Amino acid sequence: MQSGMFSCFPLCLNRTDPTGSIIINDTEYALKQAHWHSPSEHTINGIRFDMELHMVHLSMDNKIAVIAVLYRIGRPSHFLSRLAVNISSMIDRKGMRGNSGIINPRAIQMSSSMYYRYIGSLTVPPCTEKVVWTISRRIRTVSIRQVKLLREAVNDYAEYNARPIQPDNLRDILLYAQPQERK
Repeated sequence: MQSGMFSCFPLCLNRTDPTGSIIINDTEYALKQAHWHSPSEHTINGIRFDMELHMVHLSMDNKIAVIAVLYRIGRPSHFLSRLAVNISSMIDRKGMRGNSGIINPRAIQMSSSMYYRYIGSLTVPPCTEKVVWTISRRIRTVSIRQVKLLREAVNDYAEYNARPIQPDNLRDILLYAQPQERK
């Protein structure tokens, strides 16, 4: 899911962990990989964020679902801080594909009571259509240093690794709000 035109910040995941799947409309999707783009490839109310995480999932019948998390510059991300040593080790191996280690996908803490959902395409070639996109409404923070560290790991010398904002092409973008649990 990568191309020379758009490089991503890769992350290898433990695919045997049962927490690495989601169910959308009675279809189970297994988590296959995660990567970051900077700046974000999605906007909310016209605002483009500093970074975006894509967690790419695949169903048994090869349907694709992507969970997206948006970041703005602020306090360091606890999750990325835990990966910093692994990401740094990738920088020294120029031209080699790195592995940022095995992590539990729950560490990303995806819980969000509000999210957007639409049917679109992958953001990198071949831009496969009919992808179920879910964008968390909860904006996370990331430090400038963490964004720079991820950029160094990619070592692609590009100013950005995100495609330009695309028109919505009259897609229905729905906002979902899950009821809050009472304590």
